[in-house]
Amino acid sequence: MDVKKIYMDADALLEGHFKLSSGNHSQFYLQSAKVLEDPKTAKLLADALAKQIKESGLEVDTVCAPALGGLIAGFALATALDVRSIFAERVDAEMTIRRGFEIKKGEKVLMCEDIITTGGSAMEAAKVVKELGGEIVGVAALANRGFCKREHSDIETKPNCKLPQDIPFFALADFTFEMYAPDACPLCKDGSEAIKPGSRGN
Repeated sequence: MDVKKIYMDADALLEGHFKLSSGNHSQFYLQSAKVLEDPKTAKLLADALAKQIKESGLEVDTVCAPALGGLIAGFALATALDVRSIFAERVDAEMTIRRGFEIKKGEKVLMCEDIITTGGSAMEAAKVVKELGGEIVGVAALANRGFCKREHSDIETKPNCKLPQDIPFFALADFTFEMYAPDACPLCKDGSEAIKPGSRGN
């Protein structure tokens, strides 16, 4: 499966000058919502991700996704795995699980995002899951920005990866784009202004 082509065909691999949620700048941005707006494509990607997870033998009871970015990917993956789908959301800047969702003690939960950069949001949500008694058995995403080592890839874990090393991380492809601190961004130095796309920007 050529995941990069799928993103490009959906106009979801953007080129320009972007401010990421981390505060860093990049010339490229993945807009997974544009890919997932087509249910057939969402199913295609989720089925491929589920196949990896099933082949690994990982036991999963529930998929939990951080809102808003991971919601559709998480639901599609849960459908492909035939398990329950729940989500975590920010309330007053704190990640929480509400809306009547309950987690049983020892419930095996797979965290799911559309894209994993450092995995910070996934781990914020995972902390809440663990506090409620769940067991985090793995992390999954459609795309990996290349800071964390995924299954079936030779990319090594970078120091800023926040995913734990003792559970598997599944993703369909690596997208390794350069990122720059704002004060060292060559795009800024060329005079262009960074825009902030995505769920936290617009």
